[in-house]
Parts: sequence; structure tokens; C-alpha cells
Amino acid sequence: MDVGDRAGTGNLGATGERPLAIEARGLVKRFDGFTAVDGVDLAVPEGAIYGILGPNGAGKTTTLRMLLGIIDPDAGLRRVLGAERPHDVAHAIGYLPEERGLYPAMKAYEAIAFVGALRGLPLAEGRKRGKALLEEHGLGYAIDRQIRQLSKGMAQQVQILGTLVHEPKLVIFDEPFSGLDALNQGKLEKMMRGLAEKGTTVIFSTHVIAHAERLCDEVAIIAGGKVPFAGPVDVARDRIRPQVRLETRADDGTWRAALPADVRREGRFWNFILPESGIEPLLRALIEGEAGILSLSIERAGLHDAFVAIAGEAAARALEEGTSEEQRA
Repeated sequence: MDVGDRAGTGNLGATGERPLAIEARGLVKRFDGFTAVDGVDLAVPEGAIYGILGPNGAGKTTTLRMLLGIIDPDAGLRRVLGAERPHDVAHAIGYLPEERGLYPAMKAYEAIAFVGALRGLPLAEGRKRGKALLEEHGLGYAIDRQIRQLSKGMAQQVQILGTLVHEPKLVIFDEPFSGLDALNQGKLEKMMRGLAEKGTTVIFSTHVIAHAERLCDEVAIIAGGKVPFAGPVDVARDRIRPQVRLETRADDGTWRAALPADVRREGRFWNFILPESGIEPLLRALIEGEAGILSLSIERAGLHDAFVAIAGEAAARALEEGTSEEQRA
């Protein structure tokens, strides 16, 4: 059965919405009896920045490798850039693996050209583009330096440029921010946004929620090889009702009865989840009861809180531990 023929999973382009760069349904991968990926569904719109968010060991890399055709699923279906065989469109895909690797004796521009040649770009054109990309991204001084002469962060930037040199329609980054300092992480985020603005689909895996929250149109949350949520970031955040922070001049009064049962008191501040009825009935009670409203704010839940609600406390702790380990390194 074709992926698009399954009930409710057809190509979104047929309904007037954005067409899909990637469709996957029920992907399963086992290694020696261990199920690393267990029924993953994904639908990545063309031109989106799409994040696969989860702790180390959740199944992110295995999922990406199945989409790329590096390994085949034991079950499930996939379609990448319209092709059911990912290798048929390999020339239109850029891939940065989690395990970085460049030949240390190669010069920076040659390394970029070599990676492009693996995707079908002629070496001469790759060398020309490699030099131009290094200049464009502030690395012109490193054009003739060997990879072994570059810092780890610089070498990673060279490999990122190699991922893009053949001007792919789809770019897949596996943990691209690992090993980059804050300045170069910001540059990479800007690069990703630029790619999406030009219509390139960008997928990246990460265990750092902040990157996903800043960059992504949509995310797939993965934990234990399963995807409990896949869709727009705003929809994930809306799984949790907004939080209200209220400051009153009065400590007590008839208005107190209008506060929800789950209210928490912190000095003059009252913190609680926005009631289903909205804020208007509460405001009327506060005004009529002369509570003396000093301040009131309604804060939408962040992606971290959404991740905890969707994936569970254990997955969230694993995510935070992975981030802490990277920061210590």
C-alpha cells in the first residue's frame, strides 16, 4: 500500500495545503531483538524547519537513517521527496551525520567539494562553490588549510558547508549544534532560517529544547522509539493551558472564591492555570470584590512544559541530563 493511500495520511498537497517533503508511516527498526524505533509516523511539509526532539537513545538517529535509506525499516513505509526509494533522490538531499568525519589531510575547500561529489556535484564545480561558501561564511582564511589544522568547531562548519554545497532540496542535520559554541550555534540557526526562506526543507534532530522552540515550524517528540506527538509547535504548547500570574493589593475578600482550586500563593502573587471559562469572569469578580489588581499576566506554556506533559517526566529528565553533559563537555 502506498503511504499516501492510507486513510487520513494522503499527500497534503492534494488538499491545498503545503505538499510533503517526507511521509513516513509505522516505521519500525529492531536490532538484535531490541526495538529502537516502534511505529514512527512523520509528515514533514516542504520548506519547513522540522525538529525531531528527544533524549539521547530515543531513536532519533535511527529514524533519520531510515528516511535516508542508510538502513531499511523492518516495517512501515516512507516517501522522501516523492520517492519511495530514498537513494533515487540522494542527489537532492544534504546530510550531516551525528558522527562527524572529514579526511584530515584535505584542504577545507577540497573537503567541501568531496562531500558534494558524493551527491553528484562535479569536483571542479564543488571546489569553486567550496571557496565561495567559505568566504561567504567568514572562513575565507581557512580555504587552503588542512582539516587537521582547524579547530573542532571550524571543522564542523566546513562539514556543514559540504552538506549544502550541491544545493539540496532537503537537508537533514543530526544533532548539528553539538560541538559548536554559542556564536556558531547562532550562525547555524540563521543559516537554517535562510535555507527555509529559499524553500529548502530542513530537518534536524536535537535534545536541546531551546533550539527547537526558536527554529521549528513543527516538531516530532520521540521517546522510547515512539512518537507521542508530531505537529506544529503551537499545538504542542496548547496541550497545557496558559498560566495566570495575578498580583493583588488585598489579601482576602469575596473575590477569593473566584480563584481556581489549584491556585498557589507567592507573596502578593497568585499563580494558577487559566480557567476553562477564560479570564473575563475572574476579572469581574476581582473588580467587584475590590481585590486591587496590581498586575496580571497570562503566559503560554513553553515547549519544555509541553514535552514533559507529552513524553513524561522520565524522558524530560533524560533530555536535561543530555543537555547538561554536553555543556560540561
